[in-house]
Amino acid sequence: MSAAHVAAVDLGAASGRVVLGRVSPDRLELEEVHRFPNGPVRLRDVLHWDVLGLYRGILEGLRAAGRAAGHLDAAGIDTWAVDYGLLDTTGALLGNPVHYRDARTDGVAEALHERIPAAELYAATGLQVLPFNTIYQLAAATGTPALAAARHLLLLPDLFAYWLTGHRRAEISNASTTGLLDTARRCWDRDLMARAGIDPGLFAPLVEAGTRVGPLSPHVLAETGLGGPVELVAVGSHDTASAVAGVPAADPAFAYVATGTWSLVGVELDTPVRGEASRAANFSNELGIDGTVRYLRNVMGLWPLQECLRHWGNPDLAELLVAARREPPLAAVVDAADPAFIPPGDMPERIAAACVRLGQPAPRSRAAIVRCVLDSLALAHRRTVREAVALSGRAVGTVHLVGGGARNELLCRLTADACGLPVVAGPVEAAAVGNALVQARALGALDGDRFALRDLVRRTHRLARYEPAADDTAWQEAETRLVG
Repeated sequence: MSAAHVAAVDLGAASGRVVLGRVSPDRLELEEVHRFPNGPVRLRDVLHWDVLGLYRGILEGLRAAGRAAGHLDAAGIDTWAVDYGLLDTTGALLGNPVHYRDARTDGVAEALHERIPAAELYAATGLQVLPFNTIYQLAAATGTPALAAARHLLLLPDLFAYWLTGHRRAEISNASTTGLLDTARRCWDRDLMARAGIDPGLFAPLVEAGTRVGPLSPHVLAETGLGGPVELVAVGSHDTASAVAGVPAADPAFAYVATGTWSLVGVELDTPVRGEASRAANFSNELGIDGTVRYLRNVMGLWPLQECLRHWGNPDLAELLVAARREPPLAAVVDAADPAFIPPGDMPERIAAACVRLGQPAPRSRAAIVRCVLDSLALAHRRTVREAVALSGRAVGTVHLVGGGARNELLCRLTADACGLPVVAGPVEAAAVGNALVQARALGALDGDRFALRDLVRRTHRLARYEPAADDTAWQEAETRLVG
């Protein structure tokens, strides 16, 4: 195949999109053909995802991609991590999947750790403790009618793939976020599942990114107007795995910051790091393409800024960023990993309260709050990059900042200054880029290892480079304020 036309389905926590990729050894062109909202739905006291609405958006996007391309060769799906759908014996969905920000997992991790100590879990899975990890969601669901009736469990990208093809598979990058996978052996840890009271029979066979799952089913072709066959390719189905595949790095000596609602900050390794120091630092070993390990930590990302904007009635962000740049640097900072910032709600007030708890003046103007959020996020990037380097032994000469935050010049400059390293910003659409590249290679339109794929990104995308300021003193002082 000399060129491939592929549809990259990229679902984020706030919106979904379908991007048409035209890919060959000298061409990587992306065109967004359909975008649709993705918002949580609260039913009674439970927060859900509207998965049927998302599936409708996927079908509409595939239809648009087919019209734009003339012919579609393949599609691939990446989404956020940890959330899942339960299916009965007929393959029917047992209720809308629960949103990871739902409160049902409050206190569940601590209770589970009384049966399986956290150190044992980490030695097996290498996964950081986050209250919404799939293992804790399933522990919270124990005894519910839906889980009792379930015969299959599929993480969300695998659920959509099943609806499109009829094939049940579990792509490994997203499976590695569940807390139920042995990351060293790249297989389900069935002994751990049994100890946690989770039925190992619920889980589908694992596949690596780049696996051709199967063709879109006849009814999907009819629904979308596509001419077959159209192959469904398992890409890095965790959006961060696809984003890291799309990082335009020339060699392994890089750190990445994949920005969006979350910032996923880390380095790419060949083997996991699962010692006690790594566990204490709450780093994750999540799996990536070509047998790699994404050694990273979740940072709160742009979620606090998004929630502030929503609380303020969605004012113009560009104007706020101009004003924030004029604010005194590092006047107030907060811990971007503080669980207090996870739920939706009055984010400006929570930021002010956190500043007061740390003995700092609370920012009151909108510009001051935005500057506090971005300074705090850059400071979290600094801490995480430096700890990842120290714990993994991976030398780092450049930080690649990809995703939505790459548009934010102030965040990019602050991250370079905080880390004391050059920041290369872009591509903004890194998850869609990595998604499309893995599809094209699976189809034979590209060959080579992951750095050959990344070379194509460098040759076809405009990137911005930010050099760090020389003085590190203010960042050291701000870091001291956080640790007390």
